[in-house]
Amino acid sequence: MDAVIITASTKSNEPVHQAAQMSRKRGRIVLVGVTGLALDRADFYEKELTFQVSCSYGPGRYDEAYEQRGQDYPFGFVRWTEQRNFEAVLDLLAGKQLDFGALISRQVPQAQAPDAYRLLTEDHALLGVILTYPENVSTARVIAMPQKPAQNSRTVVGHPPVVGVIGAGNFASLVLLPALAKTDARLKTVVDSSGAASALAARKYGFAQATSEYREALEDADITTVFIATRHNTHARFVIEALRAGKHVFVEKPLALNREELLQVRSAWEEAGDRHLMIGFNRRFAPLAMRMRKLLASRSQPLSVIYTVNAGAIPPEHWTQDLKVGGGRIIGEGCHFIDLIRHLVGAPIVGLEARMLGDVPGVGVRQDKMSILLEFADGSMGTVHYLANGSKRFPKERVEVFSEGRVLVLDNFQRLQGYGWGGFAGARGMRQDKGHQAEIQAFITRLQNGGEMVIPWSELEEVTLASFVAVECAGNQPHPLSELTLE
Repeated sequence: MDAVIITASTKSNEPVHQAAQMSRKRGRIVLVGVTGLALDRADFYEKELTFQVSCSYGPGRYDEAYEQRGQDYPFGFVRWTEQRNFEAVLDLLAGKQLDFGALISRQVPQAQAPDAYRLLTEDHALLGVILTYPENVSTARVIAMPQKPAQNSRTVVGHPPVVGVIGAGNFASLVLLPALAKTDARLKTVVDSSGAASALAARKYGFAQATSEYREALEDADITTVFIATRHNTHARFVIEALRAGKHVFVEKPLALNREELLQVRSAWEEAGDRHLMIGFNRRFAPLAMRMRKLLASRSQPLSVIYTVNAGAIPPEHWTQDLKVGGGRIIGEGCHFIDLIRHLVGAPIVGLEARMLGDVPGVGVRQDKMSILLEFADGSMGTVHYLANGSKRFPKERVEVFSEGRVLVLDNFQRLQGYGWGGFAGARGMRQDKGHQAEIQAFITRLQNGGEMVIPWSELEEVTLASFVAVECAGNQPHPLSELTLE
């Protein structure tokens, strides 16, 4: 045989051995199914056979650029992509040239699905069982949970805000939603592109309803406040739509991925009037960071702040490294560390320089190995060392503050040490606390009691813009040594 295709599903190595026996010299074996792979060298050596494991559906499968962003493979390089394979099969079915009838052993109503699975395990002669669904069934856009929904039309001072959450992924489920559930906010709607994920989150954290349509939350007059925890490239759009719908907005960082988006958000916020907007800059709300801020309040001289981030390596194909989706790690995460330094200093950023690791073989992504120098209006300076080339054994975050013969050192939001402070030697938390619960509570309390935004717009814009500038200038060439001489 010129080629043998194996579609079996077994732990046995026999299918591959049999395929080798029936192949001609320099034949080809393609494994589509799943079998044992303890190959016999003699089978392949004597005939110089080629063995290939086929990716399900064809080239393009598991490639996010192909499947999610529609970047097709050129026809001249890849003849049969995932999409073209599907198109060919559908064309054959439409032309009645391909008939699956012989593969269908039985049809079972969806309500009897457990019986269908039992048949498959008991009757090995069955090839395929189709589950049939009733026709003309109305699909619910919103699933109500077993509780009374909130009936507030707008946040009124003294009354808890009514909350809708867009995004129920890992971070939202592990951090944001549990924190919200501990506040006095009325939890009404969870939105996620996966209806199952939104329903699970709603049940677990006590929301009134779940949906996969984000406009259900934005158009709901009961909902006064929207939390956004989706992928980075959707943040600005959702923030703008929520503000225009008259909602207060809490958005996880980053606020935007570029200057154009930031300008659009600013315009929407200004037009919204009294609507509150907050970015999830949680570290400034960490108990030990707040203690640092209090200790530094009495200073009379500028600060020198060094923030070391042992960020850890992330594969270059990860969505956070994609500049169009995640924005890269400085815009996507580095803004956290710029914000904490800005908060500790308490003065505007007036200058910024940045450098990233040299472009040499083996470095990989350079943008996540960067040092950022910040200059402040009061003469302070801060440096963020964001490094993805360190060891997992080293703590992730360390903040050092030098001023007036004194030093504060914050180790991974677990321990704060003071040197030269007289009455303060140090403090330790019961556990690592990066301020997530405190920031959510601060936002909800401010909406409930009234007052200015928790973090002023000027700081939100300043920190976000600083992350853009860091990325923009990091690739610039430093001054060569020849330019630093006196001659």
